[in-house]
Amino acid sequence: MAIKGNGPAPLDPKVIETLLDRLSTDDDFRSLFQKDAGAALREAGHMPPPAEGMKTGLAASASAGSCLQMRTTDRLASKDDIARDRAKLESTLAMIQGFMCPAELLDGGSS
Repeated sequence: MAIKGNGPAPLDPKVIETLLDRLSTDDDFRSLFQKDAGAALREAGHMPPPAEGMKTGLAASASAGSCLQMRTTDRLASKDDIARDRAKLESTLAMIQGFMCPAELLDGGSS
């Protein structure tokens, strides 16, 4: 079933930089990102919109954390792969997100 509604606003470039720095170097942060992408984004400096301002149902705006949340069966790309694909990830994360984690963040997801 497709998710309807709006994707989140683009991530701040400083948040993207911190996120990718930590995903390519910090094992504890990588583990947090896999378990709870929203918490990892907040730790990287992302300020999600206040919950009380969000709508529910088809008009809801997805959060950046929910769009980046990996499935439990997904594996995070290696530190080297994230570093190698950094420019593409920066570009992807700077745009409005779709409703799934960018392929470059998943093990085996980049070409």
